[in-house]
Amino acid sequence: MDLLRVEHLSKRFGGLAAVDDVSFSVREGEVFTLIGPNGAGKTTIFNLLSLIYPASGGRIEFRGEDLAGLAPDKVAARGLGRTFQNIELFEHATVLQNLLIGCHAQARVHFIAEMLGLPSVRRREVEHRKRAERVIDFLDLQVHRDSMVAGLPYGVRKVVELARALCAQPRLLLLDEPSSGLNVEETDDMAYWIQDIRNELGVTVLMVEHDMSLVSRVSDRVLALNYGKVITEGTSAEVQSHPDVIAAYLGD
Repeated sequence: MDLLRVEHLSKRFGGLAAVDDVSFSVREGEVFTLIGPNGAGKTTIFNLLSLIYPASGGRIEFRGEDLAGLAPDKVAARGLGRTFQNIELFEHATVLQNLLIGCHAQARVHFIAEMLGLPSVRRREVEHRKRAERVIDFLDLQVHRDSMVAGLPYGVRKVVELARALCAQPRLLLLDEPSSGLNVEETDDMAYWIQDIRNELGVTVLMVEHDMSLVSRVSDRVLALNYGKVITEGTSAEVQSHPDVIAAYLGD
């Protein structure tokens, strides 16, 4: 069953076609990866899917619903979460506080109830704390729970951003270069996290990644892009051996 369908998606910035007639689908329960050289349009596609950019053309359907016209926060509330290539965390808050912010993506806030501190509000806050603690345990962040994000190593921050996205209880998780800036050991850990997120949490993953060893380890299907256009789609081995993909990375 397709969780996400992208049909003839395009995005133009003036005369530049950053994404040009791209179509693909992501099945529920798989890890689907977008690859391509710098400037291929991968992160632009993520920004279109999360409605940070409006599309110039095409259709995005998530869980059977056309996302056209929705605000970005409404997409998150429908179960689409993401991380960013450049880490976007509240540095002067603790790890736990960052995760609790992620929990609020699914919250239905009623101003009067919040102002009066009604029991329903208190119950929701307790549930959010339990959810954040479960994610902390899942990603082995216990030792960093009360640490300020600003004082954490880069690799830990990447895991914290992943944790915050999981606190929003996504059905589809968009990971934008999850291994970027990580060493070999940290990349190995990230591969295990991605597999566990799919296998244990049942979250479908759409990933942008340059590390081909990570792509090969975790991906069910891979889509290769160049200059905003689709080159080919298939297994990691099939895509990496495609002559047009090799030419895109290494030249003719």
